Amino acid sequence: MRGIVAVDGPAGTGKSTVARRLAASLGARYLDTGAMYRAAALGVLKAGLDPAESAAVSAEVARRHIEVDTDPDSSFVLLDGEDVSEEIRGAAVTTAVSPVSAVVQVRALLVAQQRRIISEATTSAGGIVVEGRDIGTVVAPDAPLKVFLTATAAQRAARRAAQDGMSDLAAVRAAVDRRDRFDASREASPMCAADDAVELDTTALDVDDVLDRLHDLAVARGLVAPAVRDPL
Repeated sequence: MRGIVAVDGPAGTGKSTVARRLAASLGARYLDTGAMYRAAALGVLKAGLDPAESAAVSAEVARRHIEVDTDPDSSFVLLDGEDVSEEIRGAAVTTAVSPVSAVVQVRALLVAQQRRIISEATTSAGGIVVEGRDIGTVVAPDAPLKVFLTATAAQRAARRAAQDGMSDLAAVRAAVDRRDRFDASREASPMCAADDAVELDTTALDVDDVLDRLHDLAVARGLVAPAVRDPL
């Protein structure tokens, strides 16, 4: 694959699973920008800071070193050299990540880092699949293929509950709704579909269905030859 595929959408639409598998099947690199914000939120929590204190949060994130692997088969996240790939998926980080990621200075720092990673990947590896909430609108607005995944709130909550092993579906639904409102209304880089994004409702689709559609779009945009894909 050559170029950039931007995959955006709210939680529970399947974007992480789909983006990672798409990158692997097309021989591209993979960047989970959400993991970077989670690592930043973890750093804030480790420092004992209130995620709502924007000045302290931005200063803390600025002094932290966040590193992400772009290999779709073995991606990891390091915070100041420590592997936090599992820790960033905890409930405390999930609660803190939206207010931390809404801080303008935090987004500026991480967007700059994300653009460097994308530039290096497209120069050395040729292609990269990038997923998040503002890839097509802010991080890589010139990406030749932008996809915005959606699904019903009920379906997204059910997927998130299954993913996290939670039985209280109502609580998960409330958390998903809360994060949607936060991410869509923040001042810096609010979550929304780019004007030229392809919107794909995944409510009734499984992962293979979504992968097939994204692969067809990548071929149609000239990012990959039809015979390149290896089924996963």
